[in-house]
Amino acid sequence: MVPAKLSRVPSDPNLRNIPKIVDKINLRKSEGKTFYSFEYFPPKTTEGAQNLYARVERMSSVEPLFVDMTWGAGGSTSEMTLELCTNIQTYLGMDVMMHLTCTNMPRSMIDNALTSARANGVRNILALRGDPPAGQDWQACEDGFAHATDLVSYIRQTHGDYFCICVAGYPEGHPAGSLDGKITYEEELQFLKQKIDAGADVIITQLFFDTDLFLEFIDKCREIGIDTPILPGIMPIQSYAGFHKMVGFCKVKVPQFITDQLEAVKDDDAKIKELGVRIGVDTCKKLLESGKVPGLHFYTLNLEKMVMSIIDGLQMVPTDKAIRSLPWRPSTADRRRSEDVRPIYWANRPKSYLSRTATWDDFPNGRWGDRRSPAFGDVGSYYIFNPSRMYNPKVKETYGPCDSIDAIADVFVKYLSGGIKVLPWSETEMIAIETAQINDDLLWLNQNHLFTINSQPRVNGVPSTDASFGWGPEGGYVYQKAYLEFFATKDIVDKLFEAVKTMPSFTLYAASKKSKSIMTNAKRPDTATAVTWGVFPETEVLQPTIVDPASFMAWKDEAFSLWLDVWMSMFNLPEEQKARDTIKYINEEFYLVNVVDHDFRDGNIFRAFDGILPAKSA
Repeated sequence: MVPAKLSRVPSDPNLRNIPKIVDKINLRKSEGKTFYSFEYFPPKTTEGAQNLYARVERMSSVEPLFVDMTWGAGGSTSEMTLELCTNIQTYLGMDVMMHLTCTNMPRSMIDNALTSARANGVRNILALRGDPPAGQDWQACEDGFAHATDLVSYIRQTHGDYFCICVAGYPEGHPAGSLDGKITYEEELQFLKQKIDAGADVIITQLFFDTDLFLEFIDKCREIGIDTPILPGIMPIQSYAGFHKMVGFCKVKVPQFITDQLEAVKDDDAKIKELGVRIGVDTCKKLLESGKVPGLHFYTLNLEKMVMSIIDGLQMVPTDKAIRSLPWRPSTADRRRSEDVRPIYWANRPKSYLSRTATWDDFPNGRWGDRRSPAFGDVGSYYIFNPSRMYNPKVKETYGPCDSIDAIADVFVKYLSGGIKVLPWSETEMIAIETAQINDDLLWLNQNHLFTINSQPRVNGVPSTDASFGWGPEGGYVYQKAYLEFFATKDIVDKLFEAVKTMPSFTLYAASKKSKSIMTNAKRPDTATAVTWGVFPETEVLQPTIVDPASFMAWKDEAFSLWLDVWMSMFNLPEEQKARDTIKYINEEFYLVNVVDHDFRDGNIFRAFDGILPAKSA
């Protein structure tokens, strides 16, 4: 089970402008833009759930239109399914479709599932009859539903148009139906139309390998009046045995040319995967070129590489321009969709920020300064997302002994150089692309015991499509003030404050673990300041990241706690006392500092350190 239930706030019943998946599909169709979506299933262990969150987050980088999460027979995974759906929407910023089946589900359980989904802002349901338990024939339970059509009707009757309802389609007939001669293919199409007439909005099909049969299926659906979007279910061929198992279970036809190619390489796992990618790319290209599908739906099996390789092969993700709507990924939880400004401090720990602000009644909307002393929640409430690899012996090995300030500096240097994948102040393994522009300067600071945990270079009006810095709609321009955040000794802090007395474009904030107030040279020390903004056609200037004194003090407590809660926790052997002493010394004696250079046109934020640190080596 997923650990540590996260606090949830019921979605606002007055929010009716939240786009459902069918709305997003129709918008993409009107714009002539194709898309893709991913299916996952609930893992059985805590470690599996943590790994799935990390995988979903990595795969979110290609901006899928939505993801969906399966539902165990009789609600056997219902709690975890709902938890995963809620967390993915809230913390990973993707719209989610939750499966819901009739199998062993009395009406009371259906009601509870729908009510819980609605309370957690899940607005998309994949309504299925569901498979029977292994070794049993399917049968309706008492006070339950016998068919997906009944479930669709019930959802519409009890919840109106709140939910987008998706249903399954079977291009070659249901495995237990027309292929066994129990009903004809034409009768099965009529059953599908009944689900649409009952209120379904979207069709996602079972996996298939015969593309021609699938396209004929679409034509037949259109002929009988089914005009809803139909998404093809794509399952990449991962292995020879897995392929045959799935084909046998789903009873789908395999073109002879695919069989021949697989047989030729069946004893070579690497070649099977290469072939799987090639077949996947060819299949998807044919589907998209037909003009009959608005997008592609991938059955990931909770795996990553094959699906991402196929998407890469389709060249559906531009590599030469930005595709972000904001510098940070917005939450798709109902209450937070309008959020468009955040303090920069949590740039590398967005899930922690979302957790600590989960109980806020409203969210700043472009003017953070209107909100004084935000009531940030407890630091430790979101650790479901903490990368367990931080506690892995292999991570400890890459960190080294950590028994001196120099040894700690080596860890930060290795992180910036790519030798270490994660630090406690970063929730992902990916260093921002823009960091490359200032990486040499960051290395210089860390080599001299200024331990950087956040930064951004200055940017003066680059196009919003810029691959490194861009965000927002096309036709705009984005700007950034240079920003640095690091841990340093009091001696360095004092020298910095002295140096910037002659640098009017610089603002400094600093605080120790014990500080109750901020050291600053700011003339208006209680005022929030934008450090990132964008100018776009037909809209106000957007200011998505700011520095804010009240938020800095909340972040300061979290930033210092990570030295002990995460870093020092790796060193618990008797012979590692020196490492613990070193980390404890930094935690108690260093200051957390942030520097802003407001000269985004010609400034150089690193000049503040000239004369304080040894000159950079050539």
